[in-house]
Amino acid sequence: MIKTILWDFDNTLLNFDVAEKAAIVSTFEKFNLGTCTNQMLRRYEKINKEYWHMIEDKKINKQTALVKRYEDFFIEYGIDKKIAKDFNDEYTKALGNTIEYVENSFELVSSLKGKYKQYIVSNGAKNVQTVRMKKSNFDKIVDGTFISDIVGAEKPSIEFFNHVFEKIKATDKSEIIIIGDSLSSDIKGGNNAGIKTCWYNPKKKGIPSGYLIDYNIQSLNEILSILNS
Repeated sequence: MIKTILWDFDNTLLNFDVAEKAAIVSTFEKFNLGTCTNQMLRRYEKINKEYWHMIEDKKINKQTALVKRYEDFFIEYGIDKKIAKDFNDEYTKALGNTIEYVENSFELVSSLKGKYKQYIVSNGAKNVQTVRMKKSNFDKIVDGTFISDIVGAEKPSIEFFNHVFEKIKATDKSEIIIIGDSLSSDIKGGNNAGIKTCWYNPKKKGIPSGYLIDYNIQSLNEILSILNS
């Protein structure tokens, strides 16, 4: 029986892609860099994803990676890479300006309050996630939040999950499930930690090898039948 839910935050409960696009576009305007086209956004997303994989694999420090991603991006488009750190700082602030829920995530988590222990587990930057959780009011309905910057380790590391288990006083891992959109951090993290995994997969992507996925859902509401089974 599942008693504890670990929710990923970005692109599971809140639409990070929408916030990211709005933040980059507005920061381009603030720095007078012209228009950030959809093609440029797609290129940035690819670069950004590569750096996040390196963070998860402990190949690079997060703060270094967050600046390096913009240095690489700017070099490709002839923008002075010296502004990368300042740009990232402003972009980070702007991320909190756009709050869009994934499906009916807020109502769903609210409906489960008191029935299950619910925690948010996120690799996002502390200052960004603190603002987004507060503005979205998720901080008021979950039982706690674990942000990698505060924990001192990133998903999917066992160190991150051991910290969570210690703080929530988990005694039976079979009663815990992690729900998230990321195979490399959420599902791999759940596998490393020995807990049930639920892949939020709205685009119906094929399941790759190397991951143990207990549940593969396309809609957040599917979690209700899983919890009741």
